[in-house]
Amino acid sequence: MRSVTAAAGATGLLALALLTGSAVAPTASTPVPPPPGTLRLIAYDSCAEALAGLRAAATAVVGPWGFGPGWRRAMGASGAVPAQGAAVAERADVTGATPAYSTTNNHEPGADEPDLVKTDGRRIVTVTGGVLRVVDPATRRETGRLDLAGADQDRWWPDNDLLLHGDQALVLVRSSAPEVVPMTGRAEGDTRPQPRPVDPRPRLLLVDLAGPPRIIGTYRIEGSLLDARLTGSTARVVVRSEPRLSFPYHERSTDAEQTAANRAVIAKAGLDAWLPRYEWTAGDERHTGRVGCDRLSRPADSTGTSLLTVLSFDLATGRLGDGDPVSVASDADLVYGTPGSLYLAGSAGPGPRTWNRPWRPEAVRTEIYQFDTGGPGRPRYVAAGSVPGTPINQYALSEWQGHLRVATTRESARGTTTESAVHVLTRRGGRLAETGMVAGLGRGERIYSVRYLGGTGYMVTFRQTDPLYALDLTDPAAPRVTGELKITGWSAYLHPVPGDRLLGVGQEADTRGRIQGLQVSLFDVHDPARPARLARYHVPGAFSTVEYDPHAFLFEPATGLVALPLGTGSIQLLTVTDRDITEVGTVGHASDQPRRSLLVGGELWTVSEAGLRVTDPTTARSLGWLPLT
Repeated sequence: MRSVTAAAGATGLLALALLTGSAVAPTASTPVPPPPGTLRLIAYDSCAEALAGLRAAATAVVGPWGFGPGWRRAMGASGAVPAQGAAVAERADVTGATPAYSTTNNHEPGADEPDLVKTDGRRIVTVTGGVLRVVDPATRRETGRLDLAGADQDRWWPDNDLLLHGDQALVLVRSSAPEVVPMTGRAEGDTRPQPRPVDPRPRLLLVDLAGPPRIIGTYRIEGSLLDARLTGSTARVVVRSEPRLSFPYHERSTDAEQTAANRAVIAKAGLDAWLPRYEWTAGDERHTGRVGCDRLSRPADSTGTSLLTVLSFDLATGRLGDGDPVSVASDADLVYGTPGSLYLAGSAGPGPRTWNRPWRPEAVRTEIYQFDTGGPGRPRYVAAGSVPGTPINQYALSEWQGHLRVATTRESARGTTTESAVHVLTRRGGRLAETGMVAGLGRGERIYSVRYLGGTGYMVTFRQTDPLYALDLTDPAAPRVTGELKITGWSAYLHPVPGDRLLGVGQEADTRGRIQGLQVSLFDVHDPARPARLARYHVPGAFSTVEYDPHAFLFEPATGLVALPLGTGSIQLLTVTDRDITEVGTVGHASDQPRRSLLVGGELWTVSEAGLRVTDPTTARSLGWLPLT
């Protein structure tokens, strides 16, 4: 039963020249962890030094089972979840030729994020099941189709993301699925299927949409695709790679013998084991290459077990090229982008983490690398820093007036207790130095969501109840808590609403913390000292994908329309005013789950793998169905 209630009160980096003036890189055989806030990147002076440094760092952390616990792995590439830059409908251009349309629910305006559907008002572009389709919203007809899987001779998982610029679409393919084909060379009548080997590398496809969709360029690189951002016509793509080392296994070896054998493998490995190889095409041209050691830099405590590579592509040129790659010998979980900066953030321990050294949760820090992406071409590394604890997602980071705010949760020894904090950093030379901090938030709880709106921040922590904290961040030297509201449940995503309101999407819970189903809360935050909940919408037993994927959220400020995909296989339409939440209706796609909503010319389009439905957003009445067959 759904309920709506009102509640009152309750390189060299990146070329060696960019680091001119920095100290000569120390030998990597004795990495020294930097003191808090002093993290910076150091360029290798030669390929020989790069190889020696990578070998030494990897040797220091390898154990009998390989890198094991020393291998810092990300916990969600597109955790990769994507502050004002929500999917807000834009005005039509001055000619009136293009209808108003909504955009992807991005973290920051001017830094577009990849998603499974894009529109420019003239067309809707989506990729499902390895097929790119172009739909004309005016005629509600499919006007173009391209079988990407057939064109690239691989069969893909259904999720492919897009970036759109003018008549060019960049398709980001994270992984491949093996195609099942009959086996050959076996006994007659044995038709058991076997997977056809495919290239596991992530790939990028540049598709021209000016006429019938066609691929005009491709790019493959070793590693895994972490995330991307589009600023102007330049797409920045971040790839994570691990060294390609094959460690032997000897069943009766001691730990010491196995570790020695693994170290011997590292000692013989060349730069090809670490530096990613790539290939790109343009028409009939085919080019191959490898990230150059002059494009590689490292922090002082590099483990040699992971590399981050930033690629840059100007979509306006109609070619991908080599991506002008730059690499950092480190790891990251999150990508956060603004029109002028790209931040890579990842967790690290104090110094090298070896297989026989216990992990100390209280000492975990988040390393942050800032790149200047204000101009076209290769990004310029500008600063690095670190803060204690771990951010929940990219919304925990926010750049404002030359400062970076970072919200993290920190565990005590053995992970028995937790508390959260917001750190304010500013660039001083090549460092992101801490200027202020507000700590001690949500003791015994973890951060569930964060939202920054200019000089104000909002944070939700949870264990049994949901404290919504309001934070004054206008003074970077003295951030402070101004107010707190405790209610049951939590908000996993926060979105600004006109009239000094905040909308929270998450789960209701009882007083013991047991979840009770989807909860949408409307908060009044006009008085930072007294945040209050004005209205609540509850669907018992339900959840929304918005709770972990903000791209699924749609809000239109002019009408207050909210579209939320539900786990029940429909999209719930709501209207939000400055005091109420009203149910409009639901949009279904037969047996399929609609995953995205967008507005074009006042009509609501919902997208699933089965097709696109057109709906009147004021009544939830279906206006048409376009199957994707």
